[in-house]
Amino acid sequence: MSSEGEVRRALGAIVLPAFGRCVSSLNLIRAVRLSDSGVELQMAAVAMNEPEQHALKTRIVKELKKLPGIDKVELTFVPGRPSELNEISHVVAVMSGKGGVGKSLVSGLIAIGLKRKGYSVGILDADITGPSIPRMFGLTQKPSACAEGLFPVLSASGIAVMSVNLLLGNEGDAVIWRGPLIGKAIKQFWEEVFWGKLDYLIVDLPPGTADAPLTVIQSLPLNGIVIVSTPQELASMIVRKAISMAQQAHSRILGVVENMSYLYLGDIDRKIAVFGPSRGAELARDAGAPLLAQIPIDPNLAALCDSGHIEDCQLDAVKKLALVADLLEK
Repeated sequence: MSSEGEVRRALGAIVLPAFGRCVSSLNLIRAVRLSDSGVELQMAAVAMNEPEQHALKTRIVKELKKLPGIDKVELTFVPGRPSELNEISHVVAVMSGKGGVGKSLVSGLIAIGLKRKGYSVGILDADITGPSIPRMFGLTQKPSACAEGLFPVLSASGIAVMSVNLLLGNEGDAVIWRGPLIGKAIKQFWEEVFWGKLDYLIVDLPPGTADAPLTVIQSLPLNGIVIVSTPQELASMIVRKAISMAQQAHSRILGVVENMSYLYLGDIDRKIAVFGPSRGAELARDAGAPLLAQIPIDPNLAALCDSGHIEDCQLDAVKKLALVADLLEK
């Protein structure tokens, strides 16, 4: 007789073409009950009409009857909402008091690094008025939707992404909203999106210490924050405000990332501190956290972001940023 684990693994291999994700990653399996002759299943039927449910049931019955001791399969479809189906192990926010320091870049690289380590990853683009995650990942597809919520769009490597730019008619359209509306949109991206099962959800925050970051810190179950800065003293001064905010909110700072740290000239094997000497270690001390990475000014990286191919990035920083997984286990 097959075990429940074997049944769940067989179900997990079934991919729903409309979403590009398998049944297990969407966390649609609500109950598995084994008997002497077969198995009884309950599954959430989100965004599926009757013909789609019938087609899925046919596939499930076919797959499960391949297992030892499974002669009979009974499948019941039940309603499902994001709050019931989402199962996110770790939520990490990427924050900086200063704009233009590369929070979205760091968010993307953290997600890529974690994905390469075999984790299931999503990015919630909370920078509602200045979203850039979809462009960096080359995403233009509109999210699928049903009465209960939205489904994130998958990147080339399978990173789940939700951003307001995926909902606009044109990516250049301005989102002219006041603070309360922005906070509500962030909450909706958390509560009304079918993230399913994720090991890590990376939240890309807008600059500042006002409504949007406050909404994330107070409303989402954050496991940690990554602070982003650049070498300029002006940037460091503003970034310290974000560090102070995180500390006052008793949120754990996992580490500091210094972006645009230097320009490397390979022909003469020289690093040029374009924006002044590094202050990353100093900020890390203030934050009471490690300096995770120093990302150089790299024209190739800029080109990958502009062309939507950030997932092709091979900088050492990608591996270093994936260390947030190890830090969260400590």
